[in-house]
Amino acid sequence: MAASITTTASSSLVTSCFRVVLYALLTLVLIPIQAASVLLRLPFSKRLPIWYHRMCCRILGIRIEVFGHRSRTRPTLFIANHASYLDIAIYGALIQGSFVAKAEVAKWPIFGLLAKLQNSVFVDRRVRTSRLQAKSIVSRLERGDSIILFPEGTSGDGNRVLPFKSALFAVANIKPQGLPLVLQPVSLTYSRLDGIPIGRHLRPLFAWYGDVDMFSHASRLIGLGRLTVTVSFHEPVTIGEFASRKELATHCFNRISYGHAEALAGRLQPLAGRAGRWDWISWRPRPRLRDLRSRRRAPGIKVAIEEHRRLDSR
Repeated sequence: MAASITTTASSSLVTSCFRVVLYALLTLVLIPIQAASVLLRLPFSKRLPIWYHRMCCRILGIRIEVFGHRSRTRPTLFIANHASYLDIAIYGALIQGSFVAKAEVAKWPIFGLLAKLQNSVFVDRRVRTSRLQAKSIVSRLERGDSIILFPEGTSGDGNRVLPFKSALFAVANIKPQGLPLVLQPVSLTYSRLDGIPIGRHLRPLFAWYGDVDMFSHASRLIGLGRLTVTVSFHEPVTIGEFASRKELATHCFNRISYGHAEALAGRLQPLAGRAGRWDWISWRPRPRLRDLRSRRRAPGIKVAIEEHRRLDSR
C-alpha cells in the first residue's frame, strides 16, 4: 500500500526547481515595486498583491474552483479555515484584503517581509485579552480595509476544521462608517491532485501542521502535479443576527465545516463540461440542473438531448 501511495504522489525535482526559480524571480522583481507603493501609499499597493498571488498559483500549478459569491462590501471580515502556507496564495488570489497573522511571522525571513508588504495585521495570541488582540484589527477595518482572519489560531491537518477561538470575533461589534460590519465565512479544501481525489493518506502532503519542518515539506509539495483547490464563499452575516459573539463564531464554524465536508466528499463539482479543462481559476455558483441545459454543457449532453428529440419526433 505504501508503494502505491508513493507512486501516486511522486514529486519531480525538475518541476520543483523550475517552479522555485519562477517564484523567486517574480518575488524579487515585485518586492521593490510593492515596497515603493506602500511607502507612497498608492492605491496600486492594494491591487498588486492579488495579481501576485494569482501568478504564484499559476506557477505552483494550482487550479482554484470557487463556489458562491464574494462579498463586495468594504470592509468585510472574511472568516476562513487554515491548513497550509498555500492558503495565503489562494485566499490572496481571490480576496483584496490583509491577513491576520501571529506576531512570530513578522520575524520570518522573506515571508515576514512579504506579509508586511501586504499590510498584514500581526497579533500576539499569547495575550488573553480580546480587546488588546482586536485593537489593531479594528483600526484597519475602520479605515475600510477588508481583513482575512483564521480563527482556528493555527493550521490543521486538512481533514477537519479545528474549533474556533471566539476572542477575535469581538471586532464584529464595530460599525465602520456607521454600518454593521459584514462577516463572510469561507471554506477551503485541497480536493484533487492531477484530477484524482485527495484522500486522507495524501492530505499531509499539502497540510502543514504540528512540528513538520517547513523547508522539507515545501520542497516535496512544490514538485507535485496540478493541484485543485475548492473554495466556497458562504452567505455574509452581521453580529446583529446573533445573540452573542460566541453564537456568531459557532455559526461561522458550522458553515465552514459544512462547506469543507461537502468538498471532501466530492459533492461540490464543477459545471458540466468544465471538469476536463485546465483553468487556473474558475469562479461560479453552485451547479444546478439548468446548467446542464446551458451552452456550457458537455458535448455529449448536447448530442444526447438532440438524439432524444429526434426519436420523439418519430
